[in-house]
Amino acid sequence: MSTDHRANATREEPIRAGVVGVGSMGENHARVYGELAGVELVGVTDRDDEVAAGIATRYGTDALALETLCDRCDVVTVAVPTPAHYETVSTCLEAGVHVLVEKPIAETVEQGHALAEQAREAGLVLQVGHIERFNPAVQTVAELIDDLDVISVEAERLGPPIDRTAPGNVIFDLMVHDVDIVGSLLDDKPHSLAAMGTDNGQYATATIEYDDVIATVTASRLTQKKVRTLTVTARECLVEVDYLEQSVLIHRDSYPEYVADDGQPRYRHESVVERPRIDSGEPLRNELESFVEAVRTGSTPAVTAEDGIAALETVKLIDRLATGPSEGTDDAPRKEREVEV
Repeated sequence: MSTDHRANATREEPIRAGVVGVGSMGENHARVYGELAGVELVGVTDRDDEVAAGIATRYGTDALALETLCDRCDVVTVAVPTPAHYETVSTCLEAGVHVLVEKPIAETVEQGHALAEQAREAGLVLQVGHIERFNPAVQTVAELIDDLDVISVEAERLGPPIDRTAPGNVIFDLMVHDVDIVGSLLDDKPHSLAAMGTDNGQYATATIEYDDVIATVTASRLTQKKVRTLTVTARECLVEVDYLEQSVLIHRDSYPEYVADDGQPRYRHESVVERPRIDSGEPLRNELESFVEAVRTGSTPAVTAEDGIAALETVKLIDRLATGPSEGTDDAPRKEREVEV
């Protein structure tokens, strides 16, 4: 494996960055790299040469072949379709380049383990792009949760795609975000889960059991309203997170009671609602700053390859339960099944 200077970038030198795959997400990576202090966007590549050339022109960089890009870069984002993750990431690591790969880490768990081992042997950073970890609202909850006796977590990621098409399974495209968030907040792996799905993988829900905590995650492309929420029920309080608004509400000291009003009993429910101050910011910028810092300092990335593998293992199982065939039945996509993890 390569052990050139790119594996030990210093604070005095600008980090040379590139993007492999400049569709909608990859383009945003190119934009942010170009804006970060101490980072130079040196090139992009894409299987469509015209797309690469257009993005390169837009962000003042070069459209390059993958081999040339790796020769010029310290770090790259890999934002190609999932089936190409393994080969592309492996090629970049072989060239001695640190990699941030968009979720999921690979198409299979075995490929994920192989990439993790390759990065470890090469002494390179391999970070997985679970971007919701860097949402300021989620980061606020992560700071709170160690002081809470959590009972349950609920996550909803709903709404039609922007282009009104449904290119893939919502479990891998959407639900994987919340599976990763729940696992990271609880710092635990699931013990068992049950799942259901319908409409050719466009709606799915799963119930996941952790130590003394039940999590329910739902993903949909059929719901005609965009919803991105997380709710944590603890003995001390109820925490509500809105990913889109980057807001957190904490409900405490809830007192339901009946009171007299003109001789008639009336029900009221009062509680104290806290609104923590959230440091607003673009999650993608936070993510790439964290990645670059891990490269500069040689520290463990915020979202490790092992984190990515854990999320992939869980969504693979959810997908098998929610959409896989069930012997002797015609309604397998709607049939709930439960397994030990």
